[in-house]
Amino acid sequence: MSSAIAKVHALEILDSRGSPTLRVSVQLDNGVLGTASVPSGASTGENEAVELRDGDKARYGGKGVLRAVANVNEVIAPKLVGRNPAQQAQLDALMLELDGTANKSRLGANAILGVSQALARAAATESGLPLYAYLGGPGARRLPVPQMNVINGGKHADSSLDFQEFMIVPHGAASFSEALRYGAETFQALKGLLHQRGLSTAVGDEGGFAPQLSGNEQACELIVEAIERAKLRPGKDVSIALDPASTSFFEGGKYHLTRSGQGEKSAEQMIALYRSWIDRYPIVSLEDGLAENDWAGFRALTAQLGDRIQIVGDDILVTNPIYIRRGIAEKACNAALIKLNQIGTVSETVDAIALCQRAGWGFVVSHRSGETEDSFIADFAVAMGGGQIKTGSLCRSERIVKYNRLLEIEDELGPAALFGN
Repeated sequence: MSSAIAKVHALEILDSRGSPTLRVSVQLDNGVLGTASVPSGASTGENEAVELRDGDKARYGGKGVLRAVANVNEVIAPKLVGRNPAQQAQLDALMLELDGTANKSRLGANAILGVSQALARAAATESGLPLYAYLGGPGARRLPVPQMNVINGGKHADSSLDFQEFMIVPHGAASFSEALRYGAETFQALKGLLHQRGLSTAVGDEGGFAPQLSGNEQACELIVEAIERAKLRPGKDVSIALDPASTSFFEGGKYHLTRSGQGEKSAEQMIALYRSWIDRYPIVSLEDGLAENDWAGFRALTAQLGDRIQIVGDDILVTNPIYIRRGIAEKACNAALIKLNQIGTVSETVDAIALCQRAGWGFVVSHRSGETEDSFIADFAVAMGGGQIKTGSLCRSERIVKYNRLLEIEDELGPAALFGN
């Protein structure tokens, strides 16, 4: 590849919550252009890389990202112009050196990630390869099973549910396109059920319904009923995944299930609750079942339930090799959620996934609750070959764009496409 970076430019745009974020473009000297937009989370781990905000209350309530934009245009861009865009690891390392902090707080993980992803896109286009093949090599052909958020609670909705995400997992399908159909039909069946019972079909941040239910269990019961109404088999065709986001209701050493009226619980009592649910409902994956600093609780959770379901660490691991290594050593999980903006560069995210693969862990490439129309994670999930993706519900264009991109990839791969993990 003989082309070089000619221009790097960022601007402030809006995400799916109407909050500012960045879009970055990398233009090569032959005219090739790569762009990337950066998502933002609401339920964030305390050890995530820093998302740089302006703090100016006169603009967007302090959430503006003009400082991060300036860091791209004035600090990062001059150091990248003239460089080979295919040198992803070297250029990511250069940005980390420019930042000089452990958590990317000087330049901002949002600034660095926008550039990192735009570089990958430009280099992929220059090489004549689709992004998934450029990042994953000629063997990248595994389409992921989606975890689809159909009922929202916690920080993602003003509902009666303590738990943040109730998801469906159409793992029994033979292909990604069939899995998407299973999910869409179950979603529509759930909408019909809610409407029939006089419950709200308004949606939360990630497109899942946000009804006022009698408690967390009712969400699982409705999902099972919706699967059956869609003429699918619970546990065979479609199962359930949960993301309680337990840090959000953890205080003073106890888990406070106040929205649902279930009171205070210890870690052991939460594990007993999950065990009872696994006995009653077709649950295959549990993300952040305990709080981000409850390492002892996570060890007990994985020891007791890890042979039955996937135990996913998100806030406790934050896509950071430091915490993933600890999780592996302590057997605190058996899978990791992977979010590019938690760590801040494409290269570091690949390193985090490599740790999971060597340990025999699963991993789930994930969106954020504040998303954009960028479909980068769809290609990234195929490139990494882990067979799982979490990218929201079956509505809202910032979620659907990822599913539609996966349909395009499946179509492009044709008979070579694999599905699932």
